[in-house]
Amino acid sequence: MKKYLLAVQFDESAPAPSEGEMQQQLARTAQVTADMQAAGSWVFVGGLLPSHASTVVRPGNGTTTMTDGPFAETKEQLGGFWVILCEDLDQALSWAEKCALACGAPIEVRPFEDAQWG
Repeated sequence: MKKYLLAVQFDESAPAPSEGEMQQQLARTAQVTADMQAAGSWVFVGGLLPSHASTVVRPGNGTTTMTDGPFAETKEQLGGFWVILCEDLDQALSWAEKCALACGAPIEVRPFEDAQWG
């Protein structure tokens, strides 16, 4: 089994969904997560606050600097993610399709490195 990151690409320039739309989206994504759990594919899921809530720590010349918000100015930011276990890329892409339909946003599928950390 290989781990994959399914990253939700959130368009911060788009109008915010209504409360009703947000509740429907949350219900759909909760169902996809439950389906992943039932299939034994689910590892972790998380939603993120908008990019303005972030702090970036940058190294340079043996020290660091901290700035508010993302480094790159782009309307698409990481909005949330699933970490899943799959037999292969085709299975991960199948889950990504379900996630994209559930949350109404593009999903980037990226495999984890095979290296074991700690």
